[in-house]
Amino acid sequence: MPSVQEDEMARSWATAPICGGCLADPPAFDATVAAVDYAAPLDQLVLQLKFGARLPLAPWFAERLRDAVLANPGMALPDVLCPVPLGRRRLVERGFNQALEIARPLAASLGVALHRKLAERTTETTAQSGVTPAERAGNVRGAFAVADPDRIAGRHVGLVDDVMTSGHTLAELAATFKRFGAARVTNFVFARTPPHF
Repeated sequence: MPSVQEDEMARSWATAPICGGCLADPPAFDATVAAVDYAAPLDQLVLQLKFGARLPLAPWFAERLRDAVLANPGMALPDVLCPVPLGRRRLVERGFNQALEIARPLAASLGVALHRKLAERTTETTAQSGVTPAERAGNVRGAFAVADPDRIAGRHVGLVDDVMTSGHTLAELAATFKRFGAARVTNFVFARTPPHF
């Protein structure tokens, strides 16, 4: 059961105004659902999952994200969930994909199909945290491919990730799905850097 604060936060993301940047240059994704702001102290939990292999945090993240989805009863659920893929090198280094670890319990709790290899990262990119904000879009441009376009044509795809900062990775992945015929793409992220309006 979400706390009052979590419930209010989930609603605020669903009803937040569209920022000037998104109005001027709309992203390829159609919507974003975030459970919490990427800010202290919850930002430390994201880092513990991603870099500290605290895998038990992933189902907890998924529960908070499910609560954020359910706080918006009019929201259409996606037809399929896809975790943001890691490059092979990073997957070997880390030993797991944190987006997949969140996506598994989220898919089960929402009753939505999960296709863990629907997309693949075809280019090893520098971590977005390691490049300047101005370089982030270029860093991920052309980095993804769709493994099975027939699974997404005309469908609503949900992208799952742990955190959304600039949104460039999710926008590039959404654009890739749209090129292959996805009708709608919604991001489902545990934490999101608050937009500046």
